[in-house]
Formats: sequence, structure tokens, C-alpha cells
Amino acid sequence: MHDLVIRGGTVFDGTGGKPFEADIAIDGQTIVAVGKIEGQGREEIDARGQIVTPGFIDVHTHYDGQVTWDPYLQPSTFHGVTTAVLGNCGVGFAPCKPEQREWLLGLMEGVEDIPGTALAEGIRWNWESFPDYMNAVEVSPLALDVGLQVPHAAVRAYVMGDRAPALEPATAEETEEMARLVVEALDAGALGFSTSRTLKHRDKHGASTPTLKAEAEELHGIARAMGKAGKGVLQLIADFKDTDAEFAMLRGMVEISGRPMSITIEQDDRWPTVWKRVLDNIAAANAAGLSIKGQVPPRATGLLLGLTASLNPFVMHQTFRQIWGAPLETQVKALNDPEFRAKLLAEEPAYPAGEIIEMICTAYHKMFALGEVPNYEPAPGESVKARAERAGKNPREIVLDLMLERDGKALIYFPLMNYYSGSLADVETMLTHPNTAFGLSDGGAHCGIICDASFPSTLLTHWGRDRTRGRKLPLEWLIHGLTGRNADLVGLKDRGIVAPGMKADVNVIDFDRLKLYSPHIVNDLPAGGKRLIQHADGYTASVVSGSVAFRNGQPTGALNGRLVRGAQARPSGARLPAAAD
Repeated sequence: MHDLVIRGGTVFDGTGGKPFEADIAIDGQTIVAVGKIEGQGREEIDARGQIVTPGFIDVHTHYDGQVTWDPYLQPSTFHGVTTAVLGNCGVGFAPCKPEQREWLLGLMEGVEDIPGTALAEGIRWNWESFPDYMNAVEVSPLALDVGLQVPHAAVRAYVMGDRAPALEPATAEETEEMARLVVEALDAGALGFSTSRTLKHRDKHGASTPTLKAEAEELHGIARAMGKAGKGVLQLIADFKDTDAEFAMLRGMVEISGRPMSITIEQDDRWPTVWKRVLDNIAAANAAGLSIKGQVPPRATGLLLGLTASLNPFVMHQTFRQIWGAPLETQVKALNDPEFRAKLLAEEPAYPAGEIIEMICTAYHKMFALGEVPNYEPAPGESVKARAERAGKNPREIVLDLMLERDGKALIYFPLMNYYSGSLADVETMLTHPNTAFGLSDGGAHCGIICDASFPSTLLTHWGRDRTRGRKLPLEWLIHGLTGRNADLVGLKDRGIVAPGMKADVNVIDFDRLKLYSPHIVNDLPAGGKRLIQHADGYTASVVSGSVAFRNGQPTGALNGRLVRGAQARPSGARLPAAAD
């Protein structure tokens, strides 16, 4: 008798090898057999006609606050995620002195668009140091596993005080203290260290993230300490405007520490070819024996614009600002009023020089209607610009009409990054590059404008089954990227492969029925904060540490998740398939 038996599914084991039909037996938190299982299970799942995969590992989320009040980390767990890695991009909530709490909330609100009121209401602040924060997460109920990274912004402010957000350089003593705190966090079980060097990251008042101009001495000093400790991964985002010089400094962190690094890769319309140069530099580093990966998304970084979202194409219009923030019904009534509508459409707002908000409001060739089932690779002929040209109308009229659909709840899809060519051809290059990994879902972040926690579902449906504007990619390879490869990326070698001896994190998916729905706004954060969530059909069951934690994407009430402290070795008794790395 086994605790759980999954019967007759087509197993994609996470190694990238060909799928095969098998039963899976689980006892406790461990897979004990894969093949023909004669014994019965105290619980059984009929997986005939379905695919069975390892649980998905999302290496790039921002649930750093939400994890302390929400055991389910939705919407990621609607999409088969059984392990989430937090603390990316240098932002998080520890270490933190009591007088810095409000500032850290404002930084997270600005950088990751998480409502500050929700964070202030939901976070109990029963920590100061990073080990204290880990203890607080460890005692929080969890339905999935989480791993934490120590964020540079919090560490820098803890050591440097107001000099950190002022972007002043660290002294040698301050760098030494930051390095000590990072190693302290790693010794307590942090998976790694993250930082940000992008102008896109600003606090709620518009000030740059405090790590933006951290100098080589500071970054290399922290990396050197990590190397001496022999622990942790490095994760970061940078603009790479001075591409080769910037990369050389970051490459130096890996050379000094010997620790693996992953770097955000996205195509920015302002510098549409920089990502290629960064990937070339990553390839050269790997050829020299350095472990550096580009973290890449499976679709455009897509903004969702509308009356219920945080932004829409009229937010810079003074006429619209008269109703912005009013109840939805009030906004819809005003926008349907002929006089108000005419005044709004005729208005020419002033946009701040060099800011991305102008593109968001005026790049009509990148605005698309978002239906009930989203199309994440829309053709240029479906854009607002093309529709306006065909109708002989001002594009603003089309935008306004789209926003008013579904009683003002409709959303417009704006592929901000990775869609310069009007297709996902460049994303395909990113995904299939030998030195990249699947990431950047930003689960838990950008609550009112982006909902990319559904990336796993996009990889399976769009790239593995439905794509029409280019080639599809092998399903076994896609699943390998979501599981075994991502497990290796962050040092969690106890999971990501369906094999005897491995951790029993497993998805049962009705692949033929797998369907992704469009995001929508809900107001279920603390203090009534709003966020976008996105559902999918087809996730029959997600097993976490041997217990069915989610059925059809919904929680069962099982809370078998835990805080993962540090890198996890391959279980000594694991019997891996031949295709395993």
C-alpha cells in the first residue's frame, strides 16, 4: 500500500527525454517507484489520457510580503508552480530596521507595483535581520515550497542608511558589513543574492532603486564573500546601455566568487538589439567556464491597460484625470457622455521627456484587444493602429471603445518588451539559446498592470501546442526547462525530475484541455488592494511533497509546503533516468 499512486499518465520526467506511460508511487514526501505499480494507493489519481510532469519551479517571483499572509501564492499556483523563489531584483523586506519599514514598502510599491496599503496591512514585521525574516516565513502556513534570496536594496539601506537611496558609493567598511550580512543570510538558508541596475526600478516617489549605481568594489566585495562561503546564486537586472563595460563588471562577480549568475534578458524598444549583445557576452563567459544564464520570458512582457488597471492610454489627459480613481460606473458614464468624450479625444497631453509613459499612451501599433482567451502573439493587422486605419478613425476612438467593453472591465494588451518585430520571433531566439533559463514571471508583482505568473501555461499551450506564427517547440524540452533545468539554476537538485528517490512534487495535466483565460482584476489583497489574477483549465492536480495541494488549480487545504533553506543536494538514493543531466 502506497500513500499516493498516479495511474497511467504520460510521464514527461523533467530530463528532456521522450515521454513514456507509467504509474508513479509516492510514500510520504518521496517518489518511490515509476513504472507498473501493482500495489494500491491510499489515494489514487487516474491520469490516463493526461500528462504527468514534475512540479514547476518558478525562479523569479516577488511574493516577499504576500508569503507571510497567503499560503497559496496565487496566481502562480493556478499554473502548476510547486516551488517559488522570492527576493529577486534586489528588493525585499529584510534586513530592515523599524524606521526603514515605510521606505521599503514604498520601494516595493514603486518597483513592483504592489499596493503599499496591502503590504502595510498584511505584513506583521516580526523580523529585523534576514535570518529573522526566514524564521517568520518558516512558521507561515504554506501550500507550496518557497526559497528566499537576500535583496541588495534592503542590505544596502540597512548598512548605509539614507546614503543608500542617495546613490552614494559604499565605503570599504560598509561593503565589508554588507558582505557579512549577505553571508549571514546564506548561512541561514538564503538561496542567493539579488540586485538591480536598471532605471526602470524606482520607488513610489520616482527615486531610483538604491542599488542602481553600486560600484564594482561593492559588488565584487559581496561576491568575494559569497565565494569564500561557497554558497548562493547571483541574480540581477541591468539596462546594459554601456553593454560590454557593464557586463565585464558583472562577469567579474562570477569570476571572483565562482558562484552561478542569472541575468534578466528582455528586448527594449529604445535599445532593440542590446539583448543580443548581452547574450553574446553570456555565451563567451560560458565558453570560458563561467556559469552565467540569461533569464528569459516565454512571451512579451505585456502591460494590461484599462479602466480597472493601474494605467490606460488616457492617464496623461487632464480631462481623464477628472474621473481617474472614481468608481468604475462613474468613469463609464462620463466616457459615454458625448461632450466629455469629444473633449477627451481632442486633447493633446504633454508627456515627460524620455519617459516610457509616452509609448504606453501613444504606441497604437502595440495595442491589441484582449479577449476571453488571450492571444499573446497577435499580428500587426490586429492592432489598434491597423483597426483605426481600416475604419478611418482616430486610434484614440478605437482605444476608448475597447476600454468601455464589458461595462468598462475590458483590458487592452500592450506588449511592452520583446515585441519590437511584431511577433515572438526574438523570444524564440531567447528561449532556445543554449545559455538561457525560463524565468521573469514576476509572480506577486505588478498587481494592477501585468499578470505574467501564467508563464508556465503559455510555455505549454502556445509554444508546445497552439502557435501558428512560427515553429512550436518540443513539449519534453519545454517541461525540462520548467522543472529540471530551473531546479539546477537555483541549486535545488532534490526536485524537478520524476524518478524514485526524488521529492514528490508532481503535476497531472489534461493537456488537451489546457486553456489559459484572460486576466481580470480582483480586490482580495489586504486593505482591499487590487490585483490581476489569471486562471487556467486543465491542471487536474498539483502534488507538493506527496500531498495533493491543488485540484483544478484550486487549493485542497493541504499545507505541505515549506521554506527551503539553502541548496538541496540530489537525494542519495535517487535513481535518475538516463536522460538526466
